[in-house]
Amino acid sequence: MPTVQGLEFAYSLYALPPGRFPFKRWRWELWHGANLLAAGWRLSRPDAGRALRLYAAEHGHKLFGLPVPPRNDRTARGDLPPGTTERLTIGPITALLVPRGLELVT
Repeated sequence: MPTVQGLEFAYSLYALPPGRFPFKRWRWELWHGANLLAAGWRLSRPDAGRALRLYAAEHGHKLFGLPVPPRNDRTARGDLPPGTTERLTIGPITALLVPRGLELVT
């Protein structure tokens, strides 16, 4: 029986340097291979982690041709500390969120 590697998304999550805005912001990026799927910024790290989870779940459903479930912020709640790997399960999709650049370490 062949072994199939699971669905894996890479992410970047980091604090933006102070600029013309007087508040702290967190930049997030969601990648699938070399393709940037979604990016944005949020005012708090937990909100940025929630955005990463929601966009990963949506894209995973689209990859398999499944209908995207309605957005439920409660299912994606919680902090995502930068540098951690997390298994994401929303609906029938299970994916792995891995920090970007981790695969480059030898």
